[in-house]
Amino acid sequence: MTKLVLGIPKGSLEDSTVALFSKAGYHIVINSRSYYPTIDDPEIDCMLIRAQEMSRYVEKGILDCGLTGSDWIHENNSHVYEAAELVYGKVGRNPLRWVLAVPNDSPIRSARDLEGKRIATEAVGMTRRYLEENHVNAEVEFSWGATEVKPPRLADAIVEITETGSSLRANNLRIVDTLCLSTTRFIANVDSMKDPAKKSKIERIALLLRAVLAAESKVGLMMNVPEAKLPKLLKSLPALENPTVSQLAKPGWCAINTVVDESYVRELLPELIQEGATGIVEYSLNKVIY
Repeated sequence: MTKLVLGIPKGSLEDSTVALFSKAGYHIVINSRSYYPTIDDPEIDCMLIRAQEMSRYVEKGILDCGLTGSDWIHENNSHVYEAAELVYGKVGRNPLRWVLAVPNDSPIRSARDLEGKRIATEAVGMTRRYLEENHVNAEVEFSWGATEVKPPRLADAIVEITETGSSLRANNLRIVDTLCLSTTRFIANVDSMKDPAKKSKIERIALLLRAVLAAESKVGLMMNVPEAKLPKLLKSLPALENPTVSQLAKPGWCAINTVVDESYVRELLPELIQEGATGIVEYSLNKVIY
């Protein structure tokens, strides 16, 4: 049996990744004393690896696949196969931002003001490229963590990743510029994708993970509608494709089943009732596959 070695990102993405896999049908259990989580799939072995290092180990073939940010793929200049873009994070479902931040009272207002300054960051390569693009000479030093607390004594500015900006605000920092946006990627080793069994497994996992995220913003709707009002109702009823319409035992009535954006339901329900829909049921979705 071919074993697939899967890298789970340790740290900020750890819990949300486990939850994502759970919705996809894979139950992962992480022991606080072990770097080898268990998974209820005999064809998969898991390893906990920091997202910053994930792409390097996938590129070398130590891992067949794993999840990491697009920022770290570029930072490491890794040659890997991107099986899926998965927009999720520690808190929400928005891309993460790498930002240039300084103390609130700092005179630095743009990249030009960094000339001769000291910048602390984990993303040294990204920061140096940013300075080169802006024709600025500044000292860039690697930060081992707690980067937000370094200005103003240990650094004039920082380049740090943020999802909501709350940690920066809590440390009296303001954002000067955004260097890049980053989303989570499900990546695979190039040679692993040449193995038919591994390729198939990786593509199946990618399909399920995408399906889970696609379902998060949508809900299903079922309702009964008088046939006479069906044409008018269908014109205003959104759906992934076309709503499913089936005949009811009661003459003159039909049932509709459709999928809509959850944010639209509050506007839609009163309209459906006004058009004569009854027995309306809203239900959550686990996966949506287009």
